[in-house]
Amino acid sequence: MNKAEKVQFVIDTLNTLYPEIPIPLDHKDPYTLLIAVLLSAQCTDVRVNQITPILFAKADNPYDMVKLSVEEIKEIIKPCGLSPMKSKGIHGLSEILIEKHNGEVPESFEALEALPAVGHKTASVVMSQAFGVPAFPVDTHIHRLMHRWNLSNGKNVQQTEADAKRLFPRETWNDLHLQIIWYGREYSPARGWNLEKDIITKTIGRQTVLDEYHKKNAVK
Repeated sequence: MNKAEKVQFVIDTLNTLYPEIPIPLDHKDPYTLLIAVLLSAQCTDVRVNQITPILFAKADNPYDMVKLSVEEIKEIIKPCGLSPMKSKGIHGLSEILIEKHNGEVPESFEALEALPAVGHKTASVVMSQAFGVPAFPVDTHIHRLMHRWNLSNGKNVQQTEADAKRLFPRETWNDLHLQIIWYGREYSPARGWNLEKDIITKTIGRQTVLDEYHKKNAVK
């Protein structure tokens, strides 16, 4: 296969496996999505979805959030990890949304990335999932699979994102990044990887990755 054929194989396979694409983080609007994505840094989506209902029962909008102290937020979100940084970020960005954006989450990368604790990946998720703007947020699954599939060199997430945007049609980005995440979790995890179940990597994978897999799993 040439690279264009590999790209089409990925798209076709993922559309077959995931014709309906679940959203990993529970939310009801751009603000609750923003908070959930912020909490998901170095934390599983399952854990975030357990904690956000507790937090959002007290504050599901910036006006109520700023009524909580940073310490109160910190205690609620502690199970998600990095709670000192995240609690300050949640309180701080809520203040800025009120002061500069009339309490609304802004619909631009620049404005989102100017908020405390909001990086490019978080902004990309919000732009994609809340506002439908084409974006390609790269998490650990996407970074791993783009390398396994020989579609990126895997040096850093910035390069992986650039490669994904260059290779995949813009109109596929918002669905595709979610499909790759689900595929990575279900068929091509970092641990407990079974190549026989991973049809995409088995078909188009980087030869060095395949060789290393077979070496590790060779019968002694």
